[in-house]
Amino acid sequence: MKLPRITINNRVFVPLAILFALLTVLFPRTAKFSYDYRKGSPWPYETLIAQFDFPILKTDEQIREERSKNKSVDIPYYRYRQEVVDNTKKGIDEADFGKYSQLRPQVVSSLDAIYSSGVVSDEGVKIDKGEDPATSVLYIHREKRVSKRPVTEVFKESEAKARLLADVSKKYPSVNVDSVLRSTGVYDLVNPNLEYDSRTTDLVNSESSAQISTTQGFVSAGQLIVSEGEIVTAEVAQMLDSYKVEYESSMGYGGPRILFWLGNATIALVLTVLLYLLTYFLNKRIFKETNRFWYLLFIFLITTVATLAVNKFGPKFLYMVPFTLTALFLEAFFKNKMNLSVCLVSFMPLLIFSNNGVVLFVMFTVASVVAVFAFKYFNRGWQQFITAAIVFVSLVITYTGFRLIGMANGDPYQAVLFMFVGSMLTVAGYPLIYLFERMFNLVSDSRLRELCDTNNALLRDLEHKAPGTFQHSLQVMNMCDAAARAIDANALLVRAGALYHDIGKMQNPLCFIENENMSPGGARYHEGLSAKESATAIIKHVSDGLELADKHKLPDVVKDFIRTHHGTSNTGYFYTKYLNAGGDPHDADCFFYKGGEPRTKEQIILMVCDSLEAASRTLKDTSPEAFDAFVENIVAGKMNMGQFDKADITIRQLNIVKEVLKNYLSQVYHERVVYPNRQK
Repeated sequence: MKLPRITINNRVFVPLAILFALLTVLFPRTAKFSYDYRKGSPWPYETLIAQFDFPILKTDEQIREERSKNKSVDIPYYRYRQEVVDNTKKGIDEADFGKYSQLRPQVVSSLDAIYSSGVVSDEGVKIDKGEDPATSVLYIHREKRVSKRPVTEVFKESEAKARLLADVSKKYPSVNVDSVLRSTGVYDLVNPNLEYDSRTTDLVNSESSAQISTTQGFVSAGQLIVSEGEIVTAEVAQMLDSYKVEYESSMGYGGPRILFWLGNATIALVLTVLLYLLTYFLNKRIFKETNRFWYLLFIFLITTVATLAVNKFGPKFLYMVPFTLTALFLEAFFKNKMNLSVCLVSFMPLLIFSNNGVVLFVMFTVASVVAVFAFKYFNRGWQQFITAAIVFVSLVITYTGFRLIGMANGDPYQAVLFMFVGSMLTVAGYPLIYLFERMFNLVSDSRLRELCDTNNALLRDLEHKAPGTFQHSLQVMNMCDAAARAIDANALLVRAGALYHDIGKMQNPLCFIENENMSPGGARYHEGLSAKESATAIIKHVSDGLELADKHKLPDVVKDFIRTHHGTSNTGYFYTKYLNAGGDPHDADCFFYKGGEPRTKEQIILMVCDSLEAASRTLKDTSPEAFDAFVENIVAGKMNMGQFDKADITIRQLNIVKEVLKNYLSQVYHERVVYPNRQK
């Protein structure tokens, strides 16, 4: 068995190498908790012992319950007034102690200690009624720092004076210290240096009143968490959840960092190679279309970045990320097989690195398939909200299934709310497709649908100036649509190409036989012209069409149909006429189109249908045998001229196209019953 040949040129290798490098750098630097468990199920792993100390986190239900019961106690804030201390010291330095001047240093030393603890007015510290002063605290704001101090360590003004008297008297027991302090006015200098700050007290306590401790209890390193085979109860699950949070945020990977980087690089390489192989086997033509290939990698990368960023800063918000946009962004430019495959690879970082990875991966895979299907029917204007609603329902149903079997953790109401917001963001984010069109020079299905609307100005102009050509284009469009669907080609693209392939004819409509009825008096455009002049006028409709396409800013993929729908064939009627008249075949360049051979199956379909529709008007015999020979001759003629040599269409696909077109023509040109005249 011969293996397929797989080659990677620089045009493919460089984007893949960049993607690999970015993934390696972006992947998390910490390890993921590698155990999966569910409440009510046995612990399937070895006995788990805590490797480090960690707090037990309260559940959301416990926090909500405590918050509803919480009654906060205001803790007062006081400002330390250094100017009071400075003024007191200055007054003591200036006081006249007379023969008791030896008391001055002790007075200063004692007041330093008193003011360091703090002095309030005799009203005391403002605490709540019924609160025990022995256990109450206050905050002191000093020099841009806030310190917490028990109320019992703070002096009232009268207590401060009594403490001063006691300290000095203890040092000098033979002196009447009280009399000296009164006579020198020291008592009058002792003032409160702590000032109640009502504004800060109200502000801080209003913010902290709703704060609840998120932890309860503590597990020490070496303590048993769960034994092998033990049923995971609610309490055990709470311990495991807490251990998981601490493990992923603090400890993580404990081995050599080089091995962790090597692991990230390996995963990045696997995803990159997988993306390459899927593209190779499903549609390797994309490798030749640089803009589409870069776009494919770009969508994969932004999905990965969104997954990793949200998972790092707020894993619960992953339910809100509109991952279904990945499928819609791909659906605009790729076929369904390619779309779904790339989606699966794009969601793999979600599966690998996020909590509830399996749940999220399945949910958004299902939602993406549903989104693509629904978008085919509800894609315009307000109808996109119907698509969003269908996506939301699919997410909720899938989530509910996982919830019922205990695989989905967290607050279900919050998760459903986030899913609803994410579904609506799908509608809000879809217009980015038009930005991506510009960035990567692509054409989305939405843009093609707009181009296929025959009410646009350019097609209305064609209908007005060249009605025969317009009707011809409509017939070709219908034939192309049937053929494209039969071989899974891009039907929207070939419909657009069919509608615009002959727009150049409106610049000189009477030159073409389908519009001759417009000529007054039935005059023939080519009467009196040489074969060369006629051929030149006819061939010019290609260049005229390209000029109109540029003027009206038609996409390049549509202009390719204008350029290649005749390939490098010749104007058969006038070329034959020229040769029959003795013309030199070596001087017949003006009879040949210069558009180049078709390269895609869609361009081949248009070339064949264009020739068939035009030539079918000359058929006299409408039997199945006549149509069979007619189609075979037209296609064989194109093949003999080498028009299919560069196109990526297989013989099998070409045979299918021929059969479809034979059947189509037989239905269009079938014989009808002749109605009898009514006898009187």
